[in-house]
Amino acid sequence: MEEIEPLSPAHAPRALALNNEHARELSWLEVDRLVELIGRAFLAQRIGNVEAFLLAFDQDADYDSPNFLWFRARYLRFVYVDRIVVADAARGRGHARRLYDDLFKHARRAGHERIVCEVNREPPNPASDAFHAALGFSEVGGAAIHGGAKTVRYLTRLL
Repeated sequence: MEEIEPLSPAHAPRALALNNEHARELSWLEVDRLVELIGRAFLAQRIGNVEAFLLAFDQDADYDSPNFLWFRARYLRFVYVDRIVVADAARGRGHARRLYDDLFKHARRAGHERIVCEVNREPPNPASDAFHAALGFSEVGGAAIHGGAKTVRYLTRLL
């Protein structure tokens, strides 16, 4: 089984390609922005040669995402999963669950009690809905973002 290792700026080209292959579910990024996010993250992890990766930010991050800011307005302490993605060829190997378990461990060590994220309502992402429900996330709100082009459900899970 491949180890979970830090995602560094050196991995940005592969991570960018993987992110942008799934821009419909995530959001499109440019390489400079991805490198910036990696540097600001509470946790940036990858599996293998970026078969999967996770970027998460705590409440103190310098981050302007409308979804992150929604959580910041409501919770004093949290870790926000900005993006998690698994390459199509690596699906079904438990990578996403392993990345989340690793995040839970790091967040607990740092004294956090809550993990938060959003999942698209429109366009729908039923696989992500089922995955987050199985991990014990529950809905706490929602919003229309990007001028109404996307609607999201906000989720939280206590550690």
